[in-house]
Amino acid sequence: MRKLASIILFFAILSNSFAQSKNSPLQISHLTGDFYVYKTFHDYKGTLISANALYLVTDKGVVLFDAPWDKTQFQPLLDSIKARHHKEVVMHFATHSHEDRAGGLDFYKEKGIKTYTIKLTDQILEKNNEKRAEFIIPNDTTFTVGQHTFEVYYPGKGHASDNVVVWFNKEKVLYGGCFIKSTEAKDLGYLGDADVKEWEKSIKKVQSKFKNPKYIITGHDDWKDLSSLNHTLKLVQEYNAVSGKK
Repeated sequence: MRKLASIILFFAILSNSFAQSKNSPLQISHLTGDFYVYKTFHDYKGTLISANALYLVTDKGVVLFDAPWDKTQFQPLLDSIKARHHKEVVMHFATHSHEDRAGGLDFYKEKGIKTYTIKLTDQILEKNNEKRAEFIIPNDTTFTVGQHTFEVYYPGKGHASDNVVVWFNKEKVLYGGCFIKSTEAKDLGYLGDADVKEWEKSIKKVQSKFKNPKYIITGHDDWKDLSSLNHTLKLVQEYNAVSGKK
């Protein structure tokens, strides 16, 4: 009887912890190897929207690609990484100037973490009187950190004039940020800083340059469907077809 009670208690705890993780404001999931996707949430015009970002564990520390959209999770993310991997975050890249990507630049910079953007992003942040990165990198830059190499690539205008993607050639991981829409997306979302005509060309550049990705991480919603880049292209083409008729 005591054994049965223990089993019931175990499953109750397991069920409770699953429910908490499912509703947690910070959700971390293992992608492959040393790659982890983390999800945070933000109330946008009364709707709670998720945002995906990525971090990479290396021998030299952890590399963060974009910041939580929820500012209350800036520190919990660092704490979770330290608890899980026993390593510090050493680098942070923002893939464009919007808050869901570049909102943590100042916070992480103050923590002694090296922060990076391309020049276009830096110019936009400066113009908007927002916090900027410590280091400005060329549009197309390859980094080697510990045992990992990755390329930060600017394909051209799209979701924003300054959006970059990150490619990990060995593992065939494409981190697209908001440049790539989830297959769940019914439209292109926020277009206040977009250039939809150029977006089509930019997508084709990415498709041509980075062949056969095994993982594509989108900026929002579900990222597990590998057809997300083609889906984004289709949405862009449909939008441009309608706009061209007006």
